[in-house]
Amino acid sequence: MTVAYERRGTGEPVVLLHGLGSNRQAWDAVVPLLTAERDVITVDLPGFGESPDLPDGQPRDLTTVVAEMGAVFSALGLERPHVVGHSLGGLIALRLGQAGLARSVTAVAPAGFWSQPERWYAFAVLNAARQIARLPEPITAWLSQTILGQAALTGTLYMRADQSAPEAVAAALRALRQAIAFQATMRAGRARDLFVGDIPDLPVTIAWGTADRVLPTRQAARAAAMIPLMRMVWLPGCSHMPMNDAPQLVAQVILQATAPRSTAERSVADSRPEIAIPRQSTGSPSSERHVRFVFDG
Repeated sequence: MTVAYERRGTGEPVVLLHGLGSNRQAWDAVVPLLTAERDVITVDLPGFGESPDLPDGQPRDLTTVVAEMGAVFSALGLERPHVVGHSLGGLIALRLGQAGLARSVTAVAPAGFWSQPERWYAFAVLNAARQIARLPEPITAWLSQTILGQAALTGTLYMRADQSAPEAVAAALRALRQAIAFQATMRAGRARDLFVGDIPDLPVTIAWGTADRVLPTRQAARAAAMIPLMRMVWLPGCSHMPMNDAPQLVAQVILQATAPRSTAERSVADSRPEIAIPRQSTGSPSSERHVRFVFDG
């Protein structure tokens, strides 16, 4: 498997995984708020962003992705990093936790806790978003220049599309349009029991936007039933892409979830629902690295 990544900052290692049809740039508004205190690694999953698809014949399932991500961690010199994922990436992060490959897991609106009708609905929304992304790029670039145009392009996924620069909206649509693994990943997502069981003895935080129109908040209750000691954090007024709607809030959730505390302390202190409070950025990091990585194995 070959993957592309960027790495910057200092401190506890935190790996950020994006959702379906996205790429590592989905975290661009959040990363600068973390790098003063964390070693942040953003990854393009196979078949998304700058990472090529899985090799021919390699099964596209969560077991394969988890094993390959474990190999990537080893190649990067990461021993059980904190893993943060959004949507598809959140589901992968939870499975990495189950496999013992993560120090802690933070899942933002993780996929896989849907009923069958909810899955059909979510896939229909994402397919519709991809059809919009396939409009000629001059048209999407022109629409992204206005608030109404941005809302038309991304309104289902973003609550505050106007908070993104036009070039960021255009880049997100380009990533969705060019995601070569989009359809194959959706087919793999039809599998039942994408997540089963608990994640014992591991700090788990699940964050969910209260205005998520792709994966409704009732799915959070199913996640809580499976992982009873998880920390549930609601993101008020946020949609399915809270990294765009409230990057400071998401950054604060991640910093809290990846703080160097013991599992026992976290289990007692964090096994209750709460509303997180955003924190202002603390300034530029003490050191920063920009590294492109390609792993072949």
